[in-house]
Amino acid sequence: MINAARKSEQDRALLDEYSRTVTAVAEQVSPAVVKIDVEGGAPEQATGSGSGFVATPDGFLLTNSHVVAGAKRISVSLLDGRVVPAHLVGDDPDSDLAVLRIHAPDLQAVSFGDSADLQVGQIAIAIGNPYGLNCTVTAGVVSALGRSLRTKTGRLIDDVVQTDAALNPGNSGGPLCDALGRVIGVNTAMILPAQGICFAIAVNWAVFVMSKLIHDGRIQRSYLGIAGQNVPLHRRLVRFHQLPVETAIFVVSVEAGSPAALAGVRDGDIIVGYDDKAIASIDDLHRLLTDERADTAGQLTIIRRTEKLNLSVRPALRTH
Repeated sequence: MINAARKSEQDRALLDEYSRTVTAVAEQVSPAVVKIDVEGGAPEQATGSGSGFVATPDGFLLTNSHVVAGAKRISVSLLDGRVVPAHLVGDDPDSDLAVLRIHAPDLQAVSFGDSADLQVGQIAIAIGNPYGLNCTVTAGVVSALGRSLRTKTGRLIDDVVQTDAALNPGNSGGPLCDALGRVIGVNTAMILPAQGICFAIAVNWAVFVMSKLIHDGRIQRSYLGIAGQNVPLHRRLVRFHQLPVETAIFVVSVEAGSPAALAGVRDGDIIVGYDDKAIASIDDLHRLLTDERADTAGQLTIIRRTEKLNLSVRPALRTH
């Protein structure tokens, strides 16, 4: 009986700690989460809504591209009841991200985490406006890392975070947070009718895209034409080839006729470098594939089975 009572007290203590964590994150982040209402140009897109969040104190908001696609007018509802107009700063359908701007005083911005530090099983807390229900909070865990998700443009978003924190229509564009209230992803999709399979764009990539959209209003990027996912490298490979990284990109598929295909990249290859720069993740490769590299020959370093190869590749330009 004593052991049972002690176990019951321990269970309550654990539950209380979990509850305190979720409550603290909700209180910290909710003032930065907004409801986005759009009026579109086509009758079938006459109205719509989604979520977003204040990324900077001067009024830049981050949301999903599909939330604001085709919008003629955009308004933003803040937690304190203010409703303010917003304008589109930049849109990148390939990453399903968009940046809005509002002008309002006393805005509270989120803090950002580092998606490279995420671990499967850690707490994940989603905040958004599903079905117009403002600032709904759901909690779960990071279910998997390194997933790929196809956008409406047909491009694969790589390094996506999978979570079982419940998402519903209207959650799109809201933040996925860690136990310290730092944004670790931008909620973007769920698999219907499955339950507990939801996805968020990793925050490191989201912040990179946001900065480009704020600066240029659009993204011009070069591409290789591969779908890949981050994988750990076997220690023997790292030691044998004296690699400066312990993770790399596993090539899941190669697009026919793409620069990667023309260079000789095959399914199952592991990308570890590009032009003498170590590649530890898909984010690393994306950052290197700028518009300046389009139609310029570069050297792609891969591991094929156990052999290290250098392939000459010429990225092509993709603009939106």
